[in-house]
Amino acid sequence: MNNDPLDTEYVILEKVYDSSESRLPLRQRDLAQLAGTSLGMTNSILKRLAHKGWITIKKLNSRNIQYAVTLEGMNEIIRRSYGYFKRTIGNVFFYKDRIDDAIFGAKRKNITAVLLVGVSDLDFIVEHSCHYHGLSFLKTVDENTARDLLGKNILTVYAETIPVTQIQPKKNVLFLSRMVIEKTAKPALV
Repeated sequence: MNNDPLDTEYVILEKVYDSSESRLPLRQRDLAQLAGTSLGMTNSILKRLAHKGWITIKKLNSRNIQYAVTLEGMNEIIRRSYGYFKRTIGNVFFYKDRIDDAIFGAKRKNITAVLLVGVSDLDFIVEHSCHYHGLSFLKTVDENTARDLLGKNILTVYAETIPVTQIQPKKNVLFLSRMVIEKTAKPALV
């Protein structure tokens, strides 16, 4: 279940908007499931959204209710979407700088290639940085391949999806998960 009431509120507001655009009826039970919250909490959030003037609630009959997003609700969706987008772009630039510093540091240590192990949302940044600094970029989901290549002038970068506790730190290893978690610390090669 979602723990952030503002995010849950936003999800419900967006789903009400989506349902009005598609003209499909939306029940509170459906909203609760989509937002990952209880039916009672969904009911409470819908009342709060109506009180704020972001949605209208119209009783169609004894069993059916129609929800619609108001102009103020649309403005709130736009405001929050812009905020999420802005934070995401800021994070991309932050991780790009951190990854670029680590790869440039590896190049100064005569590393010739970077091997990304695992599935990563940041792989495009690692690949771009490698090409920018003239290093070969390799990618695998198989950790055994990584073990075979350790110590051959290759920087092994473990994806943020691979727990650090699973890996025995070796020479020339970087953990993206540490960058994601420790936003203030400089990336360090092990």
